[in-house]
Amino acid sequence: MKENGRKNGALSPCAACKLLRRRCAPDCVFAPYFPADEPQKFASVHKVFGASNVNKMLQELPEHQRRDAVSSMVYEANARVRDPVYGCVGAISSLQQQIDSLQNQLALAQAEVVQMRMRQFGSTSSNPGTNSADENIASVADAPSKFMPSHHQSKSFFCVDMVDQPNMAESLWSY
Repeated sequence: MKENGRKNGALSPCAACKLLRRRCAPDCVFAPYFPADEPQKFASVHKVFGASNVNKMLQELPEHQRRDAVSSMVYEANARVRDPVYGCVGAISSLQQQIDSLQNQLALAQAEVVQMRMRQFGSTSSNPGTNSADENIASVADAPSKFMPSHHQSKSFFCVDMVDQPNMAESLWSY
């Protein structure tokens, strides 16, 4: 019967000690973070960082930060296994490209909405007796107050609510 990591009175080795083929000591720094039932977790971390480096990193950190550090190492190691050149940066870059594409699509959709509102406003505000261009321009200038809720009246009618991002690629590649 397995109880608290024990099998027939002996300690069950953690995934790290099992992979390294060594005896798992009661104070093993790997045991709390690399359980025996998750051998792939340590295998990928070992492949990328090496057991000695992981051991040093964990021992230099306060215990309350070790779980987060192991989680980060596992994430980076898995990313490096999938993409040995870029790792996490490749995933981040890909996600940033998706964000940029979606922001462009949103801007286009918002521009289409503005055009549709302007067409709708133009067709409902024109009177059959007056076709003056000056009157149409003046009525278009009043359009924001007619189509925008009162809490948005201070913004421009043609405002596109997008976050102005600095060049993300530059910040990803600089250290």
